[in-house]
Amino acid sequence: MGILINNGTKVVVQGITGREGSVRTKYMKEYGTKLIGGTSPGKAGEEIHGVPVYNTVKEIVRENGEIDFSVVFVPGRGLKTAVMEAADAGVKNIIPCVEGTPIHDIMEMIAYAKMKGARVIGPGSIGILTPGEAVVGWLGGNVEWANKFFKKGSIGVFSRSGGQSGTIPWVLREGGFGVSTVVHTGTEPVLGTSMADLLPYFEEDSETRGVAVYAEIGGTQEEECAEVIAAGKFTKPFVIYVAGAWAPEGQRFSHASNIVERGRGSAKSKMEAIRKAGGFVADTPTDIPIILKEKIATDFIN
Repeated sequence: MGILINNGTKVVVQGITGREGSVRTKYMKEYGTKLIGGTSPGKAGEEIHGVPVYNTVKEIVRENGEIDFSVVFVPGRGLKTAVMEAADAGVKNIIPCVEGTPIHDIMEMIAYAKMKGARVIGPGSIGILTPGEAVVGWLGGNVEWANKFFKKGSIGVFSRSGGQSGTIPWVLREGGFGVSTVVHTGTEPVLGTSMADLLPYFEEDSETRGVAVYAEIGGTQEEECAEVIAAGKFTKPFVIYVAGAWAPEGQRFSHASNIVERGRGSAKSKMEAIRKAGGFVADTPTDIPIILKEKIATDFIN
């Protein structure tokens, strides 16, 4: 079943007539995502890959009813306005596939969306994919690669890296597992939704038997997951691989937002927190399916 998205999820694309919006719309539609429409002010009445274009998100909602997700492909300077527009229209989940947005704008849009009852995943997220059901964003790149890397199965996946979002699903597939849903949380220093926010959704999903994470140094998402596990809000096997474990405190690694400071965000602190909470740490990505096989089998026996 997976979390957040399936083949019945109603999706709109803001910025659908732009280069990125158009290309990603084609991919999402070909994968099976239920695309209701897209927006591009002044271009209402056009179609992009068979998807109708509207001036505003409110027009789409007025004509088609409630929308589950909006995926946003607009320049960074217009992102705040686009996110607020979606929230005002009652869209409950918004994925801004945009990097380089000013921090103040990010904080303002996240706060506004929360006030309107909407969830922002990102900014800087490349999306969410539930294999064989739907993709929102451009995770997977194209149908051929998505089908190659993302096999339907029982392991939920979080990734801090967009470029490495296929790594864990691939090693899981090679190790005999598939994935329920893959979520790229985003690359900006301030995010609307963390792994810890979504972890209970994997707990509630009856078809998810464990969660695997491609982690990076910097930030506190993994430590927050440890708190969720320690509180008993996630009880299934949880395995992380931490990239950049070699980096000293203060060293930037991979994404600009990932910096280790004051004992939080280091590979050591993340791994210690996960182990203490009852989770598991993989030395390499290929160790993840090995650990999961052992722990899931043990849980089944118990």
